[in-house]
Amino acid sequence: MAGLNPAGRLPARSMFAFLLGLAALLVLMGALGAFSRAQIATLKQFGLWVVAIGGLLLAALLLFTGRGATAIAALVMLGPLVWSWLGEVRPRGPAAGARPNRAPMTRAEAYEVLGLAPGATAAEIRAAHRRLMRAAHPDAGGSDWLAARVNQARDLLLR
Repeated sequence: MAGLNPAGRLPARSMFAFLLGLAALLVLMGALGAFSRAQIATLKQFGLWVVAIGGLLLAALLLFTGRGATAIAALVMLGPLVWSWLGEVRPRGPAAGARPNRAPMTRAEAYEVLGLAPGATAAEIRAAHRRLMRAAHPDAGGSDWLAARVNQARDLLLR
């Protein structure tokens, strides 16, 4: 057979390439498994890091190949875009799952959380809850804390 040495084995170089490919496949499968279980905010942050590191590597490559002016121009043009993405990715409220120490929610706060005027009907409360939970639910990219606040407001007003 072609590629075998006289002892009938694969050369060490081929075995190394095979093991390296197998390791890469295992890493890829693990990454895909983690990707499928990750929260949307985590994926956005990962994407931002990939873009930022890739951009810096590209800028370094341009600098080392004598195209420094191009690298600086690219950083000047793309810097504000990356900066705006940073603002979108950073969490703005309490951490997901965190619950600030507060007094129990009042009825006025509950109406405010649901975006309703005091005296809203039960149907309006349920409709507002449904509308807000589409965005606030952790599976839709919201946080546990925000979903809990919306649920608490609904429960308080429907008592």
